[in-house]
Amino acid sequence: MSRTAIHKITRAVIAMTALTAVMGCTLQQTTRGKAPPPQPVASLPQLTVGHAKDSSAYLRNYYSKIQASRLVHDQLRGDGGGPDTPFTNAMLVRNFERIAFNNEYSKVGDRRITLERPVKLTRWTRPVRFGLNFGANVPEDQRETDRQVFAPYVARLARLTGHPISAASGAVPLGVNFTVLILTEDERRVSAPELRRAVPGISDADLYQIANLNRDTQCVVFAGDRDDDNRIERAVAVIRAELPDLMRAACIHEELAQGLGLPNDSPEARPSIFNDSDEFGLLTSHDELLLRMLYDKRLQPGMTADEARPIFTKIAAELMGGSV
Repeated sequence: MSRTAIHKITRAVIAMTALTAVMGCTLQQTTRGKAPPPQPVASLPQLTVGHAKDSSAYLRNYYSKIQASRLVHDQLRGDGGGPDTPFTNAMLVRNFERIAFNNEYSKVGDRRITLERPVKLTRWTRPVRFGLNFGANVPEDQRETDRQVFAPYVARLARLTGHPISAASGAVPLGVNFTVLILTEDERRVSAPELRRAVPGISDADLYQIANLNRDTQCVVFAGDRDDDNRIERAVAVIRAELPDLMRAACIHEELAQGLGLPNDSPEARPSIFNDSDEFGLLTSHDELLLRMLYDKRLQPGMTADEARPIFTKIAAELMGGSV
């Protein structure tokens, strides 16, 4: 990774089929020759114009329908896993390697494309100070809902990792190096100055991608290791304010955990939020073990999967109460 390279992780929503009503139009042709006598002008029917598809009002409705559909299909689970989702030592080892030692995105020129690639172990070594910021147009009741998710979750991450992790508070939060922005559509499109303050060195291409998120991307996180040493120094997560409560909570859970150094997803990881199936919305018992493994002091930033495999295999066995 170069000095200004940024890890990008996105959480994609399940595509839904949209039914669009199309109004019929009649083509009026002009007639050559003498114009017909003027006709009485009838009052025109009023055209009801819906919300533009990039407006916050439209997006709130769109995501509300997606959340409702997911809940009907038993997705976005918050139970952490149970008897229906057993996993073994070997499965935990396999999932940790896939999620911690691979990135689901690659950089081609100034673009980032979906192409999994191997990476070295990357995590924070300095204390992590989270800051939660809202756009001016985010309602106060929604802000309070998100604060009630954010603060306990940050404390949970600190307990799991054993790393110094805290949340800033007050009108002027100090020392923040992991910024979480919850913004409306219009606010996100003009957020470049705030993003540059959060992660100095973030590229113009990355800023463009954030400003122009497609509708099916709920949230993103960028984490930067300025010295190319696999030690994260700054990070920023951007979450759509238009998401309903549970989907925003799911974004908070996944983006904060990924920004700590788990950059990939795996279709085999279960129960896990690091799986694009969206079966689980909130951090699971399996994911807690991934974070404990990531911040075990026997592992060091910059290790390759081959170098680290004997170590994290042993750690997994210890955590699962089994043998290597």
